[in-house]
Amino acid sequence: MKDFSIISVSIINLLIGIRYCILIYKKEIKPALAMWIFFTLAVVMSLITYLADGNYSIWDNILNTTDILLVSTVSVFIYIYGDKSSKFNKFDTVCLIAVLLIIIFWIISRNHVITNLLIQLILVIAYFPVIKRLIKSKENTEPFTVWIGMMLAPVFALISSKGALATIYSVRAIICVGLLLLLMLRVQYLYRKNSPG
Repeated sequence: MKDFSIISVSIINLLIGIRYCILIYKKEIKPALAMWIFFTLAVVMSLITYLADGNYSIWDNILNTTDILLVSTVSVFIYIYGDKSSKFNKFDTVCLIAVLLIIIFWIISRNHVITNLLIQLILVIAYFPVIKRLIKSKENTEPFTVWIGMMLAPVFALISSKGALATIYSVRAIICVGLLLLLMLRVQYLYRKNSPG
């Protein structure tokens, strides 16, 4: 089952990354750059603190491991091919500072568990820009196929997760993505309801 989990999560994240990058390149979606930069910093620190906390390998937290490649690639694509509305604002800057403060806390304290839990909080906060963007734009700017994949990957990752921090990482992802999918459905429903025709 562990091999199935590792292969499934890796394939899902690879397909998500390819699909997301194609959609960005074709300008069919307008993802928030800030969210993906937060994800990149936080996901890297999450894996570092996870590995430092115990005798774990990168395969024991496969979702976190494959997320690094996914989020960093998507961040680069958004930066290069994204529209101007996906650039940083004041809220995004404050969140980025929070990430940097957590990293400084870890460097000073070397408390891997507390740092990892704070990073999970940042990974929740990282959804705020896309939530704000969805609410403000009044239309869904995010692809359902990608986010459904992002919901499935942590479910499969739970099969091979080793240690409490790996489980927390996956459960946090399931909850956050699930709530975002519900918001996307609501925004799309209201958009269609209020659209002429």
